[in-house]
Amino acid sequence: MRILLINPNTSQAVTDLVAGHVRRQIGERAALRAVTGRFGARYIASRAAAAIAAHAALDVLAEHGDGCDAVYLACFGDPGLFALRELSPVPVIGMAEAACHEAAATGRFGIVTGGAAWGPMLSEFVGTIGLADRLAAITTIAPSGGEIAADPDRALGALAQACRDSHAAGAETVILGGAGLAGLAPRIAAQVPCPLICSVEAGTRAVLAATGAPPMPPPRPLPIESTGLTPALARRLAAPGGAPLHRTDPMP
Repeated sequence: MRILLINPNTSQAVTDLVAGHVRRQIGERAALRAVTGRFGARYIASRAAAAIAAHAALDVLAEHGDGCDAVYLACFGDPGLFALRELSPVPVIGMAEAACHEAAATGRFGIVTGGAAWGPMLSEFVGTIGLADRLAAITTIAPSGGEIAADPDRALGALAQACRDSHAAGAETVILGGAGLAGLAPRIAAQVPCPLICSVEAGTRAVLAATGAPPMPPPRPLPIESTGLTPALARRLAAPGGAPLHRTDPMP
């Protein structure tokens, strides 16, 4: 089993952080290729950055997707998720979508993450995936996910309080959301009166489940003529959802 992990942030440190956690979780069950976005924000914290990240994620799929059995979009907020599914012949799992569905299975849930702009963005996203009636609260803290990843110890107290606030607002389970927050859920779990879900771990569980499920036929959108894109992405748009078109960078 071969998994392509896409980090559409452009921080290699965040890619390494997430990939390390995912590799420990999957063990010998799969080979992982982790790729960082070629352009865009160091850490996504606005709508503009998320829009650019969606393009960066498509770019990674086109350049590195050949030979993979599943794609893991490892960015909470899932920029480009539905577009990736349109172009990919294999399952594409979004970190945020997977975590929200896992949490919703147990009742009403909350989301805690870094960066104030993510509040309305995530509220809209949860509605898009049909879980608005299950969402109890979205609570953000001031540091961005990238800043939390750089100095997690400094953010632990604020994250724990935000989780408690989310529980007080009616959340039966709280998602600690964000690539930069990987591994922090166990560190604050004892301070929170409800179960916590690490979004990175939830996404990994969903990827492993997807690779074991019967294959679904990919969407077949019309081919698109383009200009100014990388040759690999232009080819992928010209034959969306199809078999790999080149094998210049095969999976291990």
